[in-house]
Amino acid sequence: MASFFLRPSRRARNPFQRPISSFFVHEPPRSAPRMVPTPLVFVSATQWDSSSSRQGFTTLSKMYSDKGYTCLDADLVLHSEASPLTVLQHLESELGSIVRASFNVFSPVFFARGAACLITQAYVSSNPASGLVLVSPPASNSALPASMLSRALPEFNFEPNFPIAIVDTPQGMANLRAENRLAQDNRVDTIQVNDVEGQDAFVKIEQWMDEIGI
Repeated sequence: MASFFLRPSRRARNPFQRPISSFFVHEPPRSAPRMVPTPLVFVSATQWDSSSSRQGFTTLSKMYSDKGYTCLDADLVLHSEASPLTVLQHLESELGSIVRASFNVFSPVFFARGAACLITQAYVSSNPASGLVLVSPPASNSALPASMLSRALPEFNFEPNFPIAIVDTPQGMANLRAENRLAQDNRVDTIQVNDVEGQDAFVKIEQWMDEIGI
């Protein structure tokens, strides 16, 4: 399997100016059963959400690459100019820069876990996406602690007019259905698994992508 490390060239000229987000592109191997034109983007922000946003994504992106998907594994960082009030705006902008530097044909399917789900929802609110997979997202935007967002973020109001799936354990899904606006929308698919990092999740998400034509 081919994997390589990339950084945006506009920042590589002065690496000491500010922190640089890292991202890896995992190209499908020649032995893959097919070559899927729609890329997958795995979004994490461990500097901002060290508790869960990256858990399992390195393995998951490599597994999907073996299946024929081109996978971008991006870990976003905050810049020094990001104030407590503009954290999400800066992370969304960083994601946009990485996606534009990596793909210029098909809109990706975005994967996010935990608090990083807010970054991808902010991004798809004003940018194209072929799909969105939210793994154990917060029950609501206001559920994030003040240490991550200094003030409560209003709920996103984008319409789920493109494929969206929420992945969580049965208990987690029950909590989301009680509070999360997307989990309460019948246009959004829900995928229950015993372990969001296990083989069951990998298989069910792949089945979902097949169903939506990815």
